Amino acid sequence: MTDYLTKGASAYIDKIVALCGNEHQEWAETFALTFADTLKHALVEDGTSRIFVLTGDIPAMWQRDSTAQMRPYLVPARTDPELADTIEKVINRQFFNMAMDPYANAFNQTANNAGHQTDKTTMNPWIWERKYELDSLCYPVQLAYLFWKNTGRTSHFNAGFEVAIEKLVQVIAAEQDHAHSPYAFERTEDRPEDTLIDGVGRPVAKTGMSWNGFRPSDDACVYGYLIPSNLFAVEILRHLAEIYTEVLHQPAERFTYLANAIEAGVARYGTTTNKAGESIYAFEVDGLGNQLVMDDANVPNLLALPYLGAVAADDPTYVATRKTILSPENPYYYAGTYGQGLGSPHTPAEYIWPIAKAVEGLTSGDRAEKAAILDSLVATTAGTKMMHEGYNVEDPTQYTREWFSWANMMFCELVMDYFGENVNDTKD
Repeated sequence: MTDYLTKGASAYIDKIVALCGNEHQEWAETFALTFADTLKHALVEDGTSRIFVLTGDIPAMWQRDSTAQMRPYLVPARTDPELADTIEKVINRQFFNMAMDPYANAFNQTANNAGHQTDKTTMNPWIWERKYELDSLCYPVQLAYLFWKNTGRTSHFNAGFEVAIEKLVQVIAAEQDHAHSPYAFERTEDRPEDTLIDGVGRPVAKTGMSWNGFRPSDDACVYGYLIPSNLFAVEILRHLAEIYTEVLHQPAERFTYLANAIEAGVARYGTTTNKAGESIYAFEVDGLGNQLVMDDANVPNLLALPYLGAVAADDPTYVATRKTILSPENPYYYAGTYGQGLGSPHTPAEYIWPIAKAVEGLTSGDRAEKAAILDSLVATTAGTKMMHEGYNVEDPTQYTREWFSWANMMFCELVMDYFGENVNDTKD
């Protein structure tokens, strides 16, 4: 394991700590610890051109987590070439993973046969877990796009990238007709949420949307079309159209075609009404009339749609959706002595997730609300000054996951956002 804390990253920590001042000392302490921690402890050299990213207390690299772990570093990387080199090597590893198996969600550092090798699916020694999650294809594209926009670099749009994108397009298109998909997955041990019914999930209609086996929590979808992931896919497919047009100078119509088809499917099948009769986004649908009104703490979720660039924060459907999911109408919304927010069926009842609280702040236009969320996050670390997966709203010393780098970096991104230090899609 290599310490990738650059001088530029250290200087950026000093900058944010200074902005916190005396008023927000707890933010500063937690930011300094967590922003450095991922660079110092989660990155593993993988040859000369790649870096493997540990998710934290599990020795595997998730495509989704690793993007979120790198996102905050895009800001100082604009002026720190060494840090930019680190991010580029992570991107290279992400697309190496995707090219190897676009259906897998988590990978081993080497072909060491670690992880869930007994699952009934097409495993290989490089794969930690092969739960198909559409966002595992979306997140690396988002990082590659934002890296280009924030640093101006295009060297990561290389041959490995193009090979992986061919696999991405094939899978997203194939899963528009899941009945003829090559993918199946069964796990005989652990929790019922860790397997697909009959290996393929419940039936779905053809809708234009792309099927999704598992949620970002790694729990099985109830209905196969996860609306947040489909809207995220629309966004990244349009990013790909821009990359192929402006950088690679190659035809891009297939990306736009897929994006338009998925978007039309969401418009037709992906909304429902809340108890007040307002139009909102459903969480999951099957195109056969079944829908879920809920949200899960993991990202992509409905709450995070503006954060992902998928919808505008003032979009009326999103506004009504946000109001609904941040209320008891969402069965996974919890409130207690130490806060309120989104939890997940992946963790115990009454546990809320710092990731979801950070997203709540990142999608709010109210700076006072952002500050209140940051105050609550630093007050519920059980003295560790690190974010956890979830904590009990009545007792923060009861939490899941001792070291969860994704959650740490979401906290960092919210602190940065509070001070106007935004990860964005335009070069300074």
